[in-house]
Amino acid sequence: MAFKLPKLPYEYGDLMPHIDKRTMTIHHTKHHNGYTTKLNAAIEGTDLAKKSIEDILKKASTHGAAVRNNGGGFYNHSLFWKVMSPKGGGQPSAKSKIGAAINKDFGSFEKFKDAFSAAAKTQFGSGWAWLCVSNRGKLFVTGTPNQDNPLMDCAEKKGTPILGLDVWEHAYYLKYQNKRPDYVEAFFNVINWKQVAQNYSAATKK
Repeated sequence: MAFKLPKLPYEYGDLMPHIDKRTMTIHHTKHHNGYTTKLNAAIEGTDLAKKSIEDILKKASTHGAAVRNNGGGFYNHSLFWKVMSPKGGGQPSAKSKIGAAINKDFGSFEKFKDAFSAAAKTQFGSGWAWLCVSNRGKLFVTGTPNQDNPLMDCAEKKGTPILGLDVWEHAYYLKYQNKRPDYVEAFFNVINWKQVAQNYSAATKK
């Protein structure tokens, strides 16, 4: 198999009370595992089986719905787990590269938080909110429907995601029901800014 379900860097219950154990278990073992299995089935025996997920997504519009949807689901969740941590929350130091970039490109951390929260809360139906790096190295916030992401050639705003929030109902419904804003607010208590900083460094070196 070309792609494998990544192991979480923490236990299923470690993000409580912000994200509950049952949701994390189902989300990882059922939803993410399903995307992984279906992606592998869609690319088996094709040239895509030899490509990285990033290269596949860059031409997502040419590969058909199965590759686009499941490839996005595989990539998006793989990033999502990493940008959360039981020791997360707070905000990056203004002296750090990511903290300085947020202040420069958004005006302040609070303005970034407002923009990111708005993207997450107003995404119609299922989708994602993203903090990305543009090809010019500038940070921006955007949202995408379903399992699309800004790496895809079909994305309205293209860039490299460094932070993503899943706003499909399966990500929060067991604990928050229809209260997506409460889930979005809770997410800020578990953001792994160390990982986001690493993602930012990698994206700005390209």
